[in-house]
Amino acid sequence: MTDKEEFIKIYTENITRDGADKLLDFLENKSDFFTAPASTRYHNAFEGGLLRHSLNVYHCLCAYLERERVSREYHLTASPETAAIVALLHDMCKVNFYKVGWRNVKNEQTGQWEKQPKYEIHDTLPYGHGEKSVYMISGFMRLSREEAMAIRWHMGFSGIEDKNTIGQALAMYPLAFALSVADMEASYFLESDN
Repeated sequence: MTDKEEFIKIYTENITRDGADKLLDFLENKSDFFTAPASTRYHNAFEGGLLRHSLNVYHCLCAYLERERVSREYHLTASPETAAIVALLHDMCKVNFYKVGWRNVKNEQTGQWEKQPKYEIHDTLPYGHGEKSVYMISGFMRLSREEAMAIRWHMGFSGIEDKNTIGQALAMYPLAFALSVADMEASYFLESDN
């Protein structure tokens, strides 16, 4: 099964609320979601990297939510639909966000400079990161407050916002904390070159 087939399977089996079909149509036919990178150089900076990252976050989040201690002590539960929405769509802000540019790289064997493609940011909707994802998703379907907060704050403490505000949001919305953990696990353990 390809990454795209897996994404569509998870999406269609779990996300059934009004507007979900229109959002999936947008992702498939009016965006670069299935071919975009997840970043310009940090993690999954390759064609299809955003799709792979979204699937990795989904699997990490589901594993985290299955931990008995987490659900018991922190009263953290999420429906299959909520888990799929927040994990698969948390980085929707990266849709139609990158373009291919060029850089000169010296060929070590020949000593000649060669043009190589690289991804560059081309943000036509400068609305932040998590909040932009919430905004874009909300154009198609309604999010619960918990889902919106999880997506908004999925960067956790690696975001640029005031650390007290981030801490307050993560404490108030355990799903936001869980999604940020899943995002970090995917980005730094599963997808890191180091």
